[in-house]
Amino acid sequence: MFATASSDASPDVPVAPDALGVLFEELAELAGQRNAIDGRIVEIAAQIEREELCGATGARSVAALVAWKLGVSSTTAHTITTVASRLQEFPRCVRGMRQGRLSLDQVGVIAARAGAGSDAHYAQLAHSATVAQLRTAIKLEPRPQPEPEPAPGPEPRGSITTSGDERFTCWKITLPAVEAAMFDTALGAHRDALIADWKRDHEATGATAGAGSRPPMPGTLEAFLRLVEAGWDAEAAARPHAQRTTVVVHLDAERPTAALHLGPLLSDVDRRYLTCDATGEVWLRRRGQVIGAGRTTRTVSRRLRRVLEHRDRTCVVPGCDATRGLHAHHIRHWEDGGPTDPANLVLLCPYHHRAHHRGLITITGPATTLTVTDTDGHPLHPGSLAHPPTTPPPAVPPCPGPTGERAQWWWYQPFDPTQPQPPPDTN
Repeated sequence: MFATASSDASPDVPVAPDALGVLFEELAELAGQRNAIDGRIVEIAAQIEREELCGATGARSVAALVAWKLGVSSTTAHTITTVASRLQEFPRCVRGMRQGRLSLDQVGVIAARAGAGSDAHYAQLAHSATVAQLRTAIKLEPRPQPEPEPAPGPEPRGSITTSGDERFTCWKITLPAVEAAMFDTALGAHRDALIADWKRDHEATGATAGAGSRPPMPGTLEAFLRLVEAGWDAEAAARPHAQRTTVVVHLDAERPTAALHLGPLLSDVDRRYLTCDATGEVWLRRRGQVIGAGRTTRTVSRRLRRVLEHRDRTCVVPGCDATRGLHAHHIRHWEDGGPTDPANLVLLCPYHHRAHHRGLITITGPATTLTVTDTDGHPLHPGSLAHPPTTPPPAVPPCPGPTGERAQWWWYQPFDPTQPQPPPDTN
């Protein structure tokens, strides 16, 4: 299906074939090694997803974890996770990566859109087709006929149901098409605003910020929470600056346990996080009986917050440049006797504030000589967390890449899922 493409070399430009051939050989060798490394990265991402190891890192998804650990863009990270999610469906294509013959972008296009059972077809085609040609080939696949529209019936009604346990609550929202479109539009607007803020705070610093110190790019969950906050009660503006709610806690005077008002028991981590920068209302109980109310608390005033904003400017975690929605954090917690004054307060973005209370990072003060460390006790720095490789490159043959010939699509036979396919590759 490929015909040799003609090339018109300018007679005025001197060409050194030998030197160019040497450079092409080196490019092929590096491409083969890079493809083999990408193939192994895909297998690691698949193992993390299969064994559900992502939650232990604090990352919101496997793609966010890959982008963090490799220092790559979200687009590249999603390509890796897309291939990893279909690893069992395309073993030949992934093996081609491990052998250095196929690139991540080639297999990523196949894994994103190709039909089931097409592994052998595209593993052969990808040896000579470019990424753009693979996209065209996949578009030529016959698609199944759409389902007929159901007969008119009663107007559908939406519903909201919840389920969960003490740790998580699952909300299931079912909306008719019109209301769903309104919801999608509002959600998209808030997501775009959050992403714009994130890019303004983080991408402007370029390579100087450590990828491991940045909060992940906001997604649909953050947009939904922002949508909820935007519709919070009309008197929110009368509350102190950045104060989201009043935390009502019932504290047992005889045991170190606390529970939300009409809610579940709180762990130490959640209790400290919720009461760090919010109006607190504490009710003391002994043997199930209310014995009094604690002080209503350590709220950071507008004046004090302006002092913190002038001093810290951004989230104090090295490499994080967030400036919106910052929380005032007590270095020595208020319930442990920590004062509400500038020396004991710093500004943290919500992501790093929760990470600190979960023990993923440690913040010690005073604020003027702050130290932020990871779980191993190593100080965080704004520079990149990457280090030079210590293992030799994979022993794979050079990869010359696609042939670069022009595709003659009238000769091409698209993959047809209705035809008999070769047995799956189990090797």
